[in-house]
Amino acid sequence: MINKLLIANRGEIALRILRAARELKIPTVAAYSEADKDLMHVKMADESICIGPPDSSLSYLNIPAIISAMELSGADGVHPGYGFLSENADFAEKVEKSGFDFVGPPASVIRMMGNKISAKDFALKAGLPIVPGSSGPIEEDTHKKAEEIGYPIIIKAASGGGGRGMRIVHSKEELESSIELTQQESAIAFGDSTVYMEKFLENPRHIEVQVLADRQGNVLHLGDRDCSLQRRHQKVIEEAPALGIDEDKRQEIYGQCIDACKQLNYVSAGTFEFLYENNNFYFIEMNTRIQVEHPVTESVTGLDLVKLQLRIARDEELKVKQEDIVMKGHAIECRINAENSETFIPSPGKIIEYHAPGGIGVRMDSHLYKDYVVPPYYDSLIAKVICRANDREDARARLERALDEMYVLGIDTNLDMHRQLVNDPNFIKGGISINYLENISKDKQ
Repeated sequence: MINKLLIANRGEIALRILRAARELKIPTVAAYSEADKDLMHVKMADESICIGPPDSSLSYLNIPAIISAMELSGADGVHPGYGFLSENADFAEKVEKSGFDFVGPPASVIRMMGNKISAKDFALKAGLPIVPGSSGPIEEDTHKKAEEIGYPIIIKAASGGGGRGMRIVHSKEELESSIELTQQESAIAFGDSTVYMEKFLENPRHIEVQVLADRQGNVLHLGDRDCSLQRRHQKVIEEAPALGIDEDKRQEIYGQCIDACKQLNYVSAGTFEFLYENNNFYFIEMNTRIQVEHPVTESVTGLDLVKLQLRIARDEELKVKQEDIVMKGHAIECRINAENSETFIPSPGKIIEYHAPGGIGVRMDSHLYKDYVVPPYYDSLIAKVICRANDREDARARLERALDEMYVLGIDTNLDMHRQLVNDPNFIKGGISINYLENISKDKQ
C-alpha cells in the first residue's frame, strides 16, 4: 500500500506521474539531479530531494541514492517512469528487499523479459509467434545457422535496446565480422557481449499491444498501436489503433498476449512489441514499464494508465473488465524533441517563448514553461502532442493544426519535421513500414 510516492524520473513523465498521484491523494516526493531543480514537477511536488549531480549515472541511475531518498523522505513506493531505471531488475529487486513498493512488475519478470534471448525463449514457450532465428546465443556453427534462417539476417545484442547493438548481414562474407563488431558494441554499451541472430524482415510495420494486469490475476489488453514511423530505431509518431490489421488476426494476438501475461504472473502496465508483415505478427520484445506513447491508448480507451498503475501497486483490483473496454476514434502522437530538424543535433538552452496548442481533442504532455532551461545532459524529448478525433483523417488534420499552432523559441526543435510528416501523402494513406523515414533520407542524399 503506497502512502507516499517517490518519483524517480524527470520531464513530462514525472509531471504525468505527479498529477495521477495527486488525483489519488498520494503525497509525492520529487527526486531530482542538480541540473533539474527548476523542473515543473519538482516545484509542484509535496517534497523534493536532490539525488546527485547532472550526470545521470550519479543521480537518476544511482540506485543507492534513490533508495536513500526514499528512506530520508519516508516514501514507501517509487514510480520509475520510463527510461533510466524503469526496466532495471536490480533496482526493482533492491526496492522490494528494502521493504518498499516498486510500481511495475516483479524484478524476476523484468529480468527475464529484459534479456532478448530469455524473452524470446519465453515467447516461444508461451505460444507467441516469433521471428525465425537462433534459439540462443551465437556460439558455434554460425554459418550453418545463418543459412538455415536465410539471408538477410540481423545480429542483435541480447541486452540491447533503443536501436543500439544491431547489425544487418546480407551475405555469408559479412557474417563473422558483423558478429564481432556487434559483440564489441554490446559489451561497451550494455556490459554484455552476448548476441543472437534472426531473420531480417524487409518492410515490416511495428505494432504493439498494451496490457494491464493486477495482483489478483486479472489481465486486460487495451488494444494496439502502430509505431512504425521511426528514425534510427527511435519512434517519431505513434497512433492507435493500427490501420489495416485483419480483425481475426488482431483478436488472436490479443488473446496470446493475455495468455502470456498470465503465464508470467505479470503485474502493472506492459507492452508486447511485434513486427507485422504479410498479415503475420512476430514477437520482438516486451517492455515492462509505461511507454512514451501510452497517451494514444489512453485517448481511445478513456483510461488513465498511470493512475491504474498506482492503484495496482496499492493492491487494488482492476474494476474495469475486458468487455468494458471499447476503442473509440483514433489518436496520433508526435514526439517533440529539442533538436535540429535536419541534423538531429540536440539543442539545449533557455525557452524564450512557448505556446502550447489547445482546443477540442488536443492533449499536450510537456514540462516546458517560459524561461525554463533545457539541460544538455538527458534525452531531448521535451513534449508530446496528442490529437484524437472520431476517425484517423480528422485526428491527422487536428494534429496538423495543433503543430502549426505550437511554437518554442530559444532552442531548435523538430516541429518542422513533424509538420512535414503529417502532410506526407504516404503518412496520410497510412500503413507505412519501419524503413520509411530511412528510405526518405537516402533519397535526399
